[in-house]
Amino acid sequence: MPVMHRNVRYNCRVIFLNRKILLIRPKMALANEANYHELRWFTPWSRSRHTEEYFLPRIIRDLTTQETVPFGDAVLATWDTCIGSEICEELWTPHSPHIDMGLDGVEIVTNASSSHHVLRKANTRVDLVTMATAKNGGIYLLANQKGCDGDRLYYDGCAMIAMNGSVFAQGSQFSLDDVEVLTATLDLEDVRSYRAEISSRNLAASRASPYSRVKVDFALSCHEDLLAPISEPIEWKYHSPEEEISLGPACWLWDFLRRSQQAGFLLPLSGGVDSAATACLVYSMCCQVCEAVRSGNQEVLADVRTIVNQSSYTPQDPRDLCGHILTTCYMASENSSQETCSRARELAQQIGSHHISLSIDPAVKAVMGIFSLVTGKSPLFAARGGSSRENLALQNVQARIRMVLAYLFAQLSLWSRGVRGGLLVLGSANVDESLLGYLTKYDCSSADINPIGGISKTDLRAFVHFCTERFQLPALQSILSAPPTAELEPLADGQVSQTDEEDMGMTYAELSVYGKLRKVAKMGPYSMFCKLLGMWRHIWTPRQVADRVKRFFSKYSMNRHKMTTLTPAYHAENYSPDDNRFDLRPFLYNTGWPWQFRHIENQVLQLERAEPQSLDGVD
Repeated sequence: MPVMHRNVRYNCRVIFLNRKILLIRPKMALANEANYHELRWFTPWSRSRHTEEYFLPRIIRDLTTQETVPFGDAVLATWDTCIGSEICEELWTPHSPHIDMGLDGVEIVTNASSSHHVLRKANTRVDLVTMATAKNGGIYLLANQKGCDGDRLYYDGCAMIAMNGSVFAQGSQFSLDDVEVLTATLDLEDVRSYRAEISSRNLAASRASPYSRVKVDFALSCHEDLLAPISEPIEWKYHSPEEEISLGPACWLWDFLRRSQQAGFLLPLSGGVDSAATACLVYSMCCQVCEAVRSGNQEVLADVRTIVNQSSYTPQDPRDLCGHILTTCYMASENSSQETCSRARELAQQIGSHHISLSIDPAVKAVMGIFSLVTGKSPLFAARGGSSRENLALQNVQARIRMVLAYLFAQLSLWSRGVRGGLLVLGSANVDESLLGYLTKYDCSSADINPIGGISKTDLRAFVHFCTERFQLPALQSILSAPPTAELEPLADGQVSQTDEEDMGMTYAELSVYGKLRKVAKMGPYSMFCKLLGMWRHIWTPRQVADRVKRFFSKYSMNRHKMTTLTPAYHAENYSPDDNRFDLRPFLYNTGWPWQFRHIENQVLQLERAEPQSLDGVD
């Protein structure tokens, strides 16, 4: 909780026992990168192993009958052990407090954490905790927040208890339960014997500076504990990335739905991989809700009944629940193929959503008619002799009309069916398309929330394949086999003539590489070119690598302004281009990148002059 001490605001852990505050422990390492900006609100406590008196406010003093309590970096000494506390970010720092606490005899370290979910992150979290106890001995209790704070992050729980490098208890990940209690029975003598055998650790401990100890009239053990069964080590069970996608964003959707008090979701279902993946996430959410109700979760049941506005409704089957809360809408134009329409309809039938098919052509013709009436001009598609400007404008009109219709049906489709409430519009633009700006501003990628906006196309395809078997949805097979397309240009002999990768000038696999190097590795055009020379030396020539890097950065910077209007999306990938919180970069660049591109060109010329020497040594 936030605590003001000497007119400075600290982010603190307040530790109490039996209505008495034992210690107020201020956070010493603040998270101030990527999604977190703690320094905007708090000041870190910088006085290691130092405590002061904190005078309690009157409202607290009346409850605890205490005038002052210790404030600062201290540990708790009970009758039988010593307990220390880390707070969230401190576990991730190069010199974590648990190191010094362990050397000073602290046997149990507790951590109240708010660690958000990112794909494949659980491995790092488990490694940090197990290594903390393997190097120094001891017991580590990690509690992690569960649920959504009303923003782009989802906190996945995954609490754990570890001792001496092994895990003894694992909490659930992505549960709909608000609270979970994790227990294990461990022997403190195992910690002591483990530490006694590490001579290098004991040598460091003999020189360690002592912590202030707060004496606590309490014991964790008793004489009768001798016969208590001791917990055995367990092997950590990790979710695959596909399982993480099926669970994390689905729980995030549930939190948003129940908090918004809306009656469900509306999803523009195009028949492509992205919108199909979004539909699968809603279906996965329905599966988790039904499972929670079957296991006796009364809070989830109450929320379901509020959402569907039926006081006696009890969801049994995910398809039935999906029919209550998900409306899918296929919005065809003259450029849409019959294949995508059929794929969307079949998927909707298999997950049980209420499905609508409509044509946007009358609306498109009406809008273009207004333009022609005012200007006397009628733009044409490039396939019919029009310029690139005409071609792009005609595509954008279709996309933006779909957004208008999506919101109209979200507000009134339930009304037309005699059902109360409105719907949240779901977006389905993946992180790679957002990174490149391969979307129309204020088109059907605009929505209330986007559960796949932080997930790469590669991971989404793997997830959809996973859903084919997990949820028995055969319609996904044909969706996976079809080339990704926006279907905004005229068909050629009834067949799709436009594909996403051809439009972008690069593959989705390449986009993921660019995204990681740009955001995670903090690379600009020249450093990325140098890196990819080595990575792709067996695939592309230096000239081809240079052309690809320049094409990416030109399109990325040209479309960066679109990130300012990006739909709030589930954060699952560390190269998210989300301008609103995670990626605080300019949205206006010199799209020519003259200095960087000139140096790339100079380097390419030098390498080409050096041919025909082998490029294997280029780095």
